[in-house]
Amino acid sequence: MNKNLKHIVLLVIVLIAINFISSKVYKRFDLTSDKRYTLSESAINVVKDIESPIVVDIFLEGDDFPSEFRRLQKETKQLLEEFSAKNKNIIFNFINPLEDDTTRERNIQQLTQRGLTPMQLSIQENGKSSQAIIFPWALASYNEQTVIIPLVKNKIGASQQDLVSNSVQHLEYAFADGFSKLIKPKKRKIAILKGNKQLDDKYIADFVKKLGEYYFIAPFTLDSVSKNPQKTLTDLRGFDLIISAKPTEQFTENEKFVLDQYTMNGGKSLWLIDAVVMEKDSLYNDAGRNFAISRDLNLTDFFFKYGVRINPVMVSTLYSAPITLAMGSGSESQFQNLRWPYSPLAATSNNHPIVNNLNLVRFDFANQIDTLKNSVKKTILLESAPLTKLEGTPREINLNLVTKEQDPASFNKGNQTLAVLLEGEFNSAYNNLIKPFTLSEEKNKSVPTKMVVIADGDVIKNDVIRNTPQELGFDRWTGQTYGNKEFLLNTVNYLLDDDGLINIRSKEIAVAFLNQQKITSEKTKWQLINIALPMVLLGIFGFFFNYLRKKKYAS
Repeated sequence: MNKNLKHIVLLVIVLIAINFISSKVYKRFDLTSDKRYTLSESAINVVKDIESPIVVDIFLEGDDFPSEFRRLQKETKQLLEEFSAKNKNIIFNFINPLEDDTTRERNIQQLTQRGLTPMQLSIQENGKSSQAIIFPWALASYNEQTVIIPLVKNKIGASQQDLVSNSVQHLEYAFADGFSKLIKPKKRKIAILKGNKQLDDKYIADFVKKLGEYYFIAPFTLDSVSKNPQKTLTDLRGFDLIISAKPTEQFTENEKFVLDQYTMNGGKSLWLIDAVVMEKDSLYNDAGRNFAISRDLNLTDFFFKYGVRINPVMVSTLYSAPITLAMGSGSESQFQNLRWPYSPLAATSNNHPIVNNLNLVRFDFANQIDTLKNSVKKTILLESAPLTKLEGTPREINLNLVTKEQDPASFNKGNQTLAVLLEGEFNSAYNNLIKPFTLSEEKNKSVPTKMVVIADGDVIKNDVIRNTPQELGFDRWTGQTYGNKEFLLNTVNYLLDDDGLINIRSKEIAVAFLNQQKITSEKTKWQLINIALPMVLLGIFGFFFNYLRKKKYAS
């Protein structure tokens, strides 16, 4: 008896000790193969020192969601639980803005005005089709500031399951990026180069507005280089990144040397270059045609030394965005979306954080890039589809092309590089050459730095309607939104990213879904297997049990 009492007392003491230790020590275990519930180190660094509450309102709530979006809802909740486990100041609530019929329309209008556009879904479950409206957005608020966080990652041609898979993969970056904008003050500075007839402000307004959420933006003109090159370089070095958006006027040797020394001192740069003169608007004339000619910006030797060459040829491909033209005559004319090989839709197969899980990027009259062997690391960011051909200049471009059948056999040049990332220590473009002027400190080899070259200036160009800039990447004729703005934003974030936040985009998460059509067609079979089969097995067991029992006792 005493022995049993000792065992009981010992068990009670052990249980109390376990409870006490568990209340002091907290540990979460992620047993998934892709570690989807383990936050990246850079995401943890964003939230670990938050001292005031961040309140996150998620509008992905409702009872009539399709099963795929219920999965997105669940993954969002679990991710925010992980953030909250790292810092209790992260508080989140799921809100259904459509729950109350009396306020439904008002809520839709208010959310839409804030930029949270609703999404209409087709639901196919149990053999029935229906429609549902959801708001795949979240609002994060911190110290009287609020940012919008998108929960859905759109991709052209994606099914609802693919859409949710892409969105789940993007969730951690979306929330970490949103939190970072709230709690980290802007410190990086970007110069938008002027003076070489780059795009007017209204044509880059949408992207610059987006960049302004992260960085300080200012125009910078190189005109003063002819009078005081040393001061021009000193002023330019005050910026962390320069962007040259579709220059159309030649760069002087003085300007090139300043830009070269900016790179040698660690400056980052984003170049959007047209090596061919051709604008789509120039085709909208009575003849419906114009000539494409090469454009000499005096940058060939400049980029050649860094390891790339932009060739004055046009990339033509069968996988392209359409052109919208009025077909017919007079009052019977109608706008039609027609195949147009000079607007390549670019993608890539690599999972670099700039382009991983990225929507298609639209180009117009893009050129081809060659990469050259040197010590600088090169990563192809975007390339055309395999069915591609290259067209030299000068060449006539005619809108009648839309009425002609294209021969796939002639598109035999394979994937062509349209955008490339350069990283490493660059050799000066003026190494072993006579310098155009003397600087107080000249470098022939750079410190580690980065550069991105894109062979089309129109990638950054937004439409302008009635003098109002439109959203970059949005095609008002087809309703499609291409990935131009996200691609450029990812590029800038990568070039200026010190804390590795952009690298979260490389995280791969596999999301498995049930086949709804198979569920509907095999529903009865599995109901029988799950309900009837256990009863049959139980009956068989009972029969044999009674048979053996009778046989045993009868003897």
